[in-house]
Amino acid sequence: MSSIAELDTVLALLATGGSAQYGGEAVSQLAHALQAAAMAEVSGAASALITAALLHDIGHLTDPDFVPALDRGEDRWHEDLGADYLAPLFGPEVTEPIRLHVPAKRYLCAVDPDYAATLSPTSMKTLAMQGGAFDAAGARGFIERPHASEAVKVRRWDDLAKDPEMATPDLAHFRPYALAALRR
Repeated sequence: MSSIAELDTVLALLATGGSAQYGGEAVSQLAHALQAAAMAEVSGAASALITAALLHDIGHLTDPDFVPALDRGEDRWHEDLGADYLAPLFGPEVTEPIRLHVPAKRYLCAVDPDYAATLSPTSMKTLAMQGGAFDAAGARGFIERPHASEAVKVRRWDDLAKDPEMATPDLAHFRPYALAALRR
């Protein structure tokens, strides 16, 4: 299968599987993804980072136990599942911000005293499951990693992409960005 056909399979998964409610949030997984990608686009991000924002939670859709595990209070490491799922198609400029968007939440909680108050109840619940805020050494170690600053951007868009009233372009609008970000 060509990489374009594989990309279309990923986008179809987001289109169909993403129609369900996103965890305990007021939006669907697809709406959440489109909102994050739209914010990345408006910010002038490169194609790879727009694609990372669009696909940052694809690991939820590749994991059939995601919703039951969330109800049980179990972390399923969706960031790693998603990054690994996408690695055959995209390089680290897409996959690493996805892999690091959960640690970015832990980092922001450690370095920004006001950040945790902006998190939704679901994000607060998952933060506890994901290990809570980093300590000072963990925060330093995180931000020194390649792609950490991009992951922080994805995290910020992720946090804001939960608005049931926000209008966005449709999924087809973001396909050219994903095509541009494909491994060559």
